Amino acid sequence: MRVLLFSLLACSLCLWAQDAGSGVSSEPSASSLASAQTPDSQADPQTPDIQTSYAPATLAPPAERDVSWLTLPGNIAQDQRAIWLAPLKLKERKYWIPTAAILATTVGLMAVDAKEGHYFRNSSTYNSFNNVFSGQNTQHALMIAPFAFYGAGLIGKDSKMKSTGLLAFEAAMDSEILTTVLKDIDRRKRPMDFPVNGDFSNTWFQGPVHGFQGDGSFPSGHTIAAFSIATVMARRYGNHKWVPYVAYGAAAMIGFSRLTLSSHFSSDVFVGGVLGYSIARFDVLRQ
Repeated sequence: MRVLLFSLLACSLCLWAQDAGSGVSSEPSASSLASAQTPDSQADPQTPDIQTSYAPATLAPPAERDVSWLTLPGNIAQDQRAIWLAPLKLKERKYWIPTAAILATTVGLMAVDAKEGHYFRNSSTYNSFNNVFSGQNTQHALMIAPFAFYGAGLIGKDSKMKSTGLLAFEAAMDSEILTTVLKDIDRRKRPMDFPVNGDFSNTWFQGPVHGFQGDGSFPSGHTIAAFSIATVMARRYGNHKWVPYVAYGAAAMIGFSRLTLSSHFSSDVFVGGVLGYSIARFDVLRQ
C-alpha cells in the first residue's frame, strides 16, 4: 500500500527530472537560424527563399494559459485529471529513475521519523520560532498571499500580477484537494498525537475515519500549499533574482515549522514540498 501511495505522489515530479537532465533545448540556436536565413552564395538567384515562411512560427512563444475567475473551476478539473492519472506515466522507463529517487528519499526519511518526531516533541528550543510560524499564522499567510497578488494587480492594473494571484490560488486548491484525499487514505497520526515519551513508530492507518476532512499527517498540507504558491510566483517572476529566494525560502521555513511544532514528520514535509512544486509547475503552469 505504501509503495503504491508513494508512486502516486512521486511520479508527478518525473517530468521535472527529465527536463532538468536532458540539457537539450528544443529551440534552434541563434547560429543555426542565422545560417538558415542567410542566402547561399552559390544558390540559384531564381530559387525562392522558403525559410522565412516558417521561421517566425518556430520562434513564437507558447500562449499563456487563460485564467480568470470564470475559468478556474474548469482549470482545476483539468489539473485534477492530470494529477490522478500521473501514475500511468510509470509505464515509460524514463520516469523510473526519478520516481525511484523520490521514493528512496521518502523511505529514508521514514526510517528516521520516529527519532526526529521524538526530538521535536521533547524540545523547547524552537518556542520563539514557533510563536512566529505558528500553524494559524502560516495558514493565514498562505490564504492571503494569492489574493494579495491579485489585489495588487487590480490596483496597479497589472494583468500579469492578477493572473499570478489566480494561478497561485489554483495551485493551492489543487494541492488542498490532493492532500485531503491522501490524508483520508493513510490516516497517519501526527507527532503531537503521541505522549512526550510515546512510541512514534506506529503511525500509519491509526487515525479516525472521516469523510473528506484530511485530518491525517501525510503529506503536510501547509508545506504542499506553501511550495505550490511559491513555485507559481518564483517561476513567473524569476527574472527578478530575489523572488525565487524569498518565495522558496518562505516555503522552506513554513515546512520546517511543521516539524518544530510536532505537526508533521520529516517525510510528510518532504513529500508535501515535492508535490507542491510538481503541481504548480507541471499541472498549473504547464511548463
